[in-house]
Amino acid sequence: MKRSTLLFAVSLFLLLSFQILPQETANKSSSEMEACFETLQQGLNSNNAGLKAGCAYMIGELSCQRSVISLLKILHDNPSEELRILAALSLYKLRDSRGLFAIKQSIKYDESERVQRMCEKFYKATLQNSADNLANVALK
Repeated sequence: MKRSTLLFAVSLFLLLSFQILPQETANKSSSEMEACFETLQQGLNSNNAGLKAGCAYMIGELSCQRSVISLLKILHDNPSEELRILAALSLYKLRDSRGLFAIKQSIKYDESERVQRMCEKFYKATLQNSADNLANVALK
């Protein structure tokens, strides 16, 4: 009983803290964003797989274009399937032509069928978004 009450209290505190204290990156100054991107880049180059995964995801969410090369290196060289898939996801979100080409090549040449399947899904989503954008332009 005591343990479940403690777990409930901690969960409630975390839920409320996310609602009360939101951290928005859009309102940060350029120097703060530079420091954020530099920290993400350092985390991406670390040997800690969890840190690398978190940084790869956040780079895609924040659209940090200068990290494309590091994500490409992970997609090509990392032994972990999960990290390669996460790098492909971030490259998909960045919409960089080099990253999209690497995703396309991973469909054919990656040794893991799982990575190939996920890269194929990301690439098809890119093609679908391009077709939708062209249709919207044609309608205007």
